[in-house]
Amino acid sequence: MQDDLFAADDPPTPLPTPLPALKAAATPRGGAVRAVQHPADLHDLAQSLPPTLRMGVSTWSYPGWDGLVWDGVYSDSTLSRKGLGALSQHPLMRTVCVDRSFWRPLSTEQYAQMANQVPDDFRFMVKCPNVVTDALVRGEHGAGQERNPAFLDPGLACTQFVLPCLDGLGPKLGVLVFQISPLPWSLLQDTATLWRQLAAVLASTRAALQHAPQVIVAVEVRDPLLLSPELAQVLKAHGATYCLGLHGKMPPIEPQLVFLRQLWPTPLVCRWNLNHSFGPFGYQAAQEKHRPFNALVSADTHTRAILARTVRGITGAGQPAFVTISNDAEGCAPLSILRLAQQIAPAAGLEPA
Repeated sequence: MQDDLFAADDPPTPLPTPLPALKAAATPRGGAVRAVQHPADLHDLAQSLPPTLRMGVSTWSYPGWDGLVWDGVYSDSTLSRKGLGALSQHPLMRTVCVDRSFWRPLSTEQYAQMANQVPDDFRFMVKCPNVVTDALVRGEHGAGQERNPAFLDPGLACTQFVLPCLDGLGPKLGVLVFQISPLPWSLLQDTATLWRQLAAVLASTRAALQHAPQVIVAVEVRDPLLLSPELAQVLKAHGATYCLGLHGKMPPIEPQLVFLRQLWPTPLVCRWNLNHSFGPFGYQAAQEKHRPFNALVSADTHTRAILARTVRGITGAGQPAFVTISNDAEGCAPLSILRLAQQIAPAAGLEPA
């Protein structure tokens, strides 16, 4: 049964033609951000997807999504401040990953402002601040300078992350992600200490979520060596799951699914951040190649087909699935989500390309 859920040897599903949005005139705008008028076929496709599946993007400040998400051209700053409500009106967007919380803790009020912009059925995936999840204090250009004394501090994780998310987002909180930044070699050689610290953070998190058991807690790592039976034991012991991190610092999706299989039954949490072809340090190159982020410039049909198969298996077994996609995965996150949706629900009545 598990092999059926996670297998990835199906041939790629023929892709239906993209669904065009009803695009408004591309004139610069200010003020409120309005959603583009989406065609009926897109709403039908959304209705054909598993109800426990939530797909979305990482950030939403991209003028290039004019005609796909927005009804015109808006500035980056306008979209950053006012675009979330329009994004949440896209039929396929039922979640978003709040990435900026990784760089500095956000307040309860900031989370509440986000929650007030989206419908009741929308759910947020939020990343823990790196003051908790990075073992090193880093300089301006990312180089580690010294050990971080607050690394995996359970109290700090709750006060700076879990409780503000819970109090601000309320029932719209879907997933808490602890992304463990790349570790120095000394810590990779002493994983027993790491597992004890992680267990303490997860135990504290679950205690804080005692009245919100539906919130998924996920751990993402950036060191392949950490995909071990010991990590699986810690996650299972504390009701957490593993977050698939699809980018150049980690193995492709297939080996990560082998690890996820150890946790079954478990929800699916996946963050598809970067096309593997760009390597571990390829974000800038991907941005340069993909800008203005309105086309599938670096289509990865292999990863997408496996991810679609995984989503169908896991949601078919009654488990929830959260999948967020970055522009750096294929060039345009909304189009990647559309293509993935078409492969998850190939019987949606759409004509093949």
